[in-house]
Amino acid sequence: MRSIWRTLDRGLARDIGLVCLADCLVGVSYGAIAVSSGFPLWLPMLMSLLVFAGASQFMFIGIVAAGGNPFAAVLAGLLANARHLPFGFAVGDAVGTRRSTRALGSHLMSDETVAFAMAQDEAPRRRAAYWACGLGIFVFWNTGVLVGAYAGTAISDTDAFGLDAAFPAVLLALVLPSLRDKATRLPVLIGVLAALAATPFLPAGLPVLLALAGVLAGLTAKEPEPQEAR
Repeated sequence: MRSIWRTLDRGLARDIGLVCLADCLVGVSYGAIAVSSGFPLWLPMLMSLLVFAGASQFMFIGIVAAGGNPFAAVLAGLLANARHLPFGFAVGDAVGTRRSTRALGSHLMSDETVAFAMAQDEAPRRRAAYWACGLGIFVFWNTGVLVGAYAGTAISDTDAFGLDAAFPAVLLALVLPSLRDKATRLPVLIGVLAALAATPFLPAGLPVLLALAGVLAGLTAKEPEPQEAR
């Protein structure tokens, strides 16, 4: 691990630190929302240690708190984390080759770790960025969840503090750059419209699954064939 910290330059370490701090604040909102919604104090902390997937954790808490089926919440979380499969192929060299290392590295995988790793040109920097970001986020996220969970025992209305909007705001910030691509906007729009249209009629959790219609639209969309040079 010492070689990882020596490989990081000051600019990369600063960027990773800022991301860890942002995730810590989102973790505070998650812990507070979970406990104030009626879940036991230990649940958000245990999920953060064992699941360690912010989107899936928020999704599970939100669906169950709204009266949705826990099985639908778990399924929605598994589908959200399905993106980790192609992530693993993309950053396999940064995770390592040992079984124990790969198991831990897979657990630490997130959108941020993959993004930092793929932004590096050299293999040592890819590995250093991946592990520094993964370990940093794991510590900061769980610390934030711990603080938020205890704060949630004293907060009866998280909406009044805007905590319920913290994670959606982070997700929106991550998605916005990809919307510059015309081929991405159509699947996103279809998914959003499908979820919004189904929300008044279906139990909590199912509209999120229907949003996958946008993914199907993206897969079936055909790219224009290149014109032959004359």
